[in-house]
Amino acid sequence: MKTNEELVSELLEKLKRLNYIHTRDIPNIELYMDQVTTFMEQHLASGKRHDEDKILTKTMINNYAKNDLLPPPVKKKYSRDHIILLAFIYYFKGFLSIGDIQVLLSPLSEKYFTEDHDMLDKIYGEIVKIEKLQLVDLMKEVASRAELSRNTFKNYPEEDKPYLQLFSLVCMLSFDVYLKKQMIEQIIDEMKEDKEKETSEKGKSPKDES
Repeated sequence: MKTNEELVSELLEKLKRLNYIHTRDIPNIELYMDQVTTFMEQHLASGKRHDEDKILTKTMINNYAKNDLLPPPVKKKYSRDHIILLAFIYYFKGFLSIGDIQVLLSPLSEKYFTEDHDMLDKIYGEIVKIEKLQLVDLMKEVASRAELSRNTFKNYPEEDKPYLQLFSLVCMLSFDVYLKKQMIEQIIDEMKEDKEKETSEKGKSPKDES
């Protein structure tokens, strides 16, 4: 049985090994559905919870297109821009609803989904650069929380300490996730209100404004 220290050490090692999609990895040719799912599986497999889990399935891709998260393929083929949007969807779907992701990504689809794929490449590349910098801070934060958890429940029976201290670590990490999710949802709600206001303004006729 692993000690809490061994488990935390493994978690930090897994963070180091987490894969993400580089723009240089995305093929410059359009891909069929099976090729898209294979590509995503190859590049994001380290993020799976269980080996049998699927990163992306045909059903998921069809649902994303049906819910306006993803522009439809052209002649059943998916472009670099499709891959980039699918990468964003993959990262967001673990903690945001389909509706929230749609609000968040629709400006990208509407303004930057183009035939030359240049703009979405640059946007995605900028985000990846930021995330790489954040990973270092995140590892320090997890190590700090783990140290805090080791100092909790000191006066409890020895046999109960490993569970209680691990539980306290999960609670600390969960509270952080909870607060950040609240902030993200508030930002998305603001974006949705702005979009609805903009749509409403565009729909007004000169007669309505007089």
